[in-house]
Amino acid sequence: MQSEVKEPVSHAVVAAVQLPNVSDMEFEASLNELRELAKTLGYKIVHTFVQKRAGFDITGYLGVGKREEIRDYVRSMSGDPDAPEFNPHALEIEAVLVDHEISPSQARNLELEVGCEVMDRTMVILEIFHRNARSRAARAQVEIARLGYMAPRLREAAKLAGPQGRQRSGAGGRGAGESHTELDRRKIRDRIAELQQEIIVMDGERRTQRARRQERQTMASVALVGYTNAGKSTLMRALTGSEVLVANKLFATLDTTVRALYPESVPRVLVSDTVGFIKNLPHGLVASFKSTLDEALDAALLLHVIDASDPGFERQLEVTDKVLEEIDADVVPRIRVFNKIDYVGDATAQVECEAALRLKYPDCIVMSARRPDEVAMLRQKIVDFFQRDLVETEIFLPWSAQQLRGKIYGTCQVLNERSDEEGTFFTVRGEPNDINSLREQLMLLQ
Repeated sequence: MQSEVKEPVSHAVVAAVQLPNVSDMEFEASLNELRELAKTLGYKIVHTFVQKRAGFDITGYLGVGKREEIRDYVRSMSGDPDAPEFNPHALEIEAVLVDHEISPSQARNLELEVGCEVMDRTMVILEIFHRNARSRAARAQVEIARLGYMAPRLREAAKLAGPQGRQRSGAGGRGAGESHTELDRRKIRDRIAELQQEIIVMDGERRTQRARRQERQTMASVALVGYTNAGKSTLMRALTGSEVLVANKLFATLDTTVRALYPESVPRVLVSDTVGFIKNLPHGLVASFKSTLDEALDAALLLHVIDASDPGFERQLEVTDKVLEEIDADVVPRIRVFNKIDYVGDATAQVECEAALRLKYPDCIVMSARRPDEVAMLRQKIVDFFQRDLVETEIFLPWSAQQLRGKIYGTCQVLNERSDEEGTFFTVRGEPNDINSLREQLMLLQ
């Protein structure tokens, strides 16, 4: 039984600039997403500050007035008696989360003005990845992305440190007068290069493991792809009968998990879960997490899981399509699975929603991963996809070769079995290669 560890809650506020080309609906969807990211990181959002501007303020992202408003709010919530509105119920605001990627100087200036840590959207996502990565490959990829993000911010950190943090003596150093910042940036470059070499080695190991797995088993494989928090892990558990992490938060799954479809079918189908997509995912992370999406590239079939209950699912669908195109996985056959239909509302609302979805996406599946009969229907659709190229034939197994009986049942779907004094006749359906292999083994035993 999976149980989530309760972490102490930190309090934060969200700040965002709405540019003229961003609609109210798109802006609110992005804010909601940032709030969900904050929840995943352990923050409770207590207030949101928004500002409509033609562009970001070059010095501090938000305009001067809005920055002062945030500063006054942070001070009052923290119980500062000198704040314009003293709050007797003190509640420390630990961070301001900004719904864009901002420059190092903008972040530093905003931090100095509001009096607490400032994290932009990219930093929030990187921190979530850092905390949740489990495998060696995922940890290495996250570290590369974090180091790449940190490198240009070292100069701003050096400014905060003052003159003593800027200059390094030539004695014992790598060069006369080399600054701490330059040294740190060189260390970062060296570490990134080292990690990239490790990833190349790990990629080779993964390819070898995958090739061995495909030699031993059928190449029938399905990859679950889609927006983060669309219910992929719940569906994975339902389809495979396995215990995988299920959590109602963004990026609960960062490492690819592979399990067999259950009950097992002929051919045996492997199901893999992948990291979820998100709007404005930092480009460095799209690149560094490409290997976690390799399962999508290698899969014979993609299940694109979409949260039917989310009002912004069309935007999420577009994001997933775009990322799949970026990694050249858009050519893989795909089934659109609208999940969480049970979250839409009452029975009438669910029926209306399903009808609308089927009208717009004719070949889609509308379901809930928590309803066994609907999971069974999806499982059958997956099996049908992989059985479309199977051949049906008869195999005769003499009594002297009964040791192959288990192999027949293990690699083929047995439709009929009858015996006489010579041996057993099996009517089977299976992969052409498996059937040819069985016939070859039979010939060797005769």
